[in-house]
Parts: sequence; C-alpha cells; structure tokens
Amino acid sequence: MSGSRPPAPRGAEVSAAAPSGHSGTTATIAIYSVKGGVGKTTIAANLAWCSAELSGRSTLLWDLDAAGGSGFLYGLEPHRSRAAGEVFAREGHAEKLIRRTAFDGLDVLPADESIRTLDATLSALGKRKRLAKLAETLGQRYERIVLDCPPVMNELSAQVVRAADLIIVPLPPSPLSARALELVVREVADHAKRHPPILPVLSMLDMRRTLHKAAREENPAWPVIPYASAVEQCAVQQRPVGAIAPQSPSAQRFIGLWRAIERKLAER
Repeated sequence: MSGSRPPAPRGAEVSAAAPSGHSGTTATIAIYSVKGGVGKTTIAANLAWCSAELSGRSTLLWDLDAAGGSGFLYGLEPHRSRAAGEVFAREGHAEKLIRRTAFDGLDVLPADESIRTLDATLSALGKRKRLAKLAETLGQRYERIVLDCPPVMNELSAQVVRAADLIIVPLPPSPLSARALELVVREVADHAKRHPPILPVLSMLDMRRTLHKAAREENPAWPVIPYASAVEQCAVQQRPVGAIAPQSPSAQRFIGLWRAIERKLAER
C-alpha cells in the first residue's frame, strides 16, 4: 500500500494544474441515508481510502455535511471558514478548497458551516443538476468521487440522487432502518430519471445482539460493517481502518464492500 506524498505536506491545497492520474472513467458514489447516526461518514471516509489505496484510483472525498466529519477523519480543516457553500455558486471555486491527504491519490473537499444554507442556495440558483455538473467537472481529474451526504430530504438530496452513479445506504439493525431505506428508494424514484443502483449496507452490526443477528439473517446478501473498536479508532487516530489495522475483520469488511461497489459500477 502506498504512503505519503513527499512534495506536499498533509492538508496542502491542490493546485488546479496538479496531475490527476485519471484513466478516463469517472463514477460518483453517494453515501446517503435519511437517518443520522448510521456510520455514514466513517463509511464514506474508508471507502474513499479503499478507492485510492486498493484500486489505485484518483479519488475525491466530498463532504456535503456541515458537521465536517470526513475532513476531520483525515485530520483536515476547511481551507477557510464559510467557503464550502460557495462551490455551488462560483465556477471553479472547488479547486481552491480541495485538500490533499497523507495518502496517494486521495483528496478531500471539506465542509464547513456554510453548507447549512446549501439547500436555500441551490433553490435560489434554480439549477436542478448543479451538483451533477460540478461532479462532472471534478470528474476530469478524479476517477471516483465519494459524497458524504447529510441526512436530509430537500433540494440537496434531490441533487445528490441526480448526480450519483451508485447510492450506498448505511442501515443499522433497527426497525427504523427499513423505513429509512424505503424513503431513500422513494427519493431516488422522485428525482432521478436515470435510476442509480442502491446498495444497502448493514452498519454497526453487533452479532452479540439478538436484533442484529435477526437483521443479518434476513439480509444475508447485504455487505456488513461491524461495530468494532478498530472502526472507532478512525476518529481517534484520524486515519482509515485499513491504515490502522489492515488485517482486522473491519478492514476486510470495508475491502469487501469496496469490491462490491466496483462490481456494481462495472455493470453500468
């Protein structure tokens, strides 16, 4: 697995002229759920790492959640406050905000508090495919764009489903999860003419719990991300599981999920 980029310090900005290593095939992967607290950001951050480290793809992790969790998990803060929302209003502004991580081929577009008003910004712009257009432009440099989405149902979520080539839905083993999946399916049906595939993922699974075991038995084909200390350490060490504990069951689960994603994308 690759290491750091010697020419640029961790968290450095990426110049617009920086080489991307792009092979010409781009896909936008949305990690989306209408329910909060489902492990969405952890999944997004780790899948972005898998894309860059395992598949060798130039990858952008784009944080659309005002909490800014994806940037935090890589030890990054926004380049300057209240600028992330300007990406949608100003052409080319994204390039100035993208940050390099310590991993080859993996960059982050961090969020900040300005994202809180993004729904109003998108509504005011009146451009229903603004996010899709921005992703298309960024796709000239990145083979994989991973969207860490907020748990909302509004204009932003509508734009997410229009932009996505694949939607990953984290679902903790809970009676509310089935409803959350139904709402995502409805959101896609309502707003996407080209229906992107939806891949449910059982997240934070603890097989010691009866309810969790039942959920696994009911959905044996779904990928699983376990509830584990190795996953919790991502936030403590601000690194992905594969870099912290590459041989752990959790790391292997993320690898398995990423391979399932690549297979889905290959079917397009």
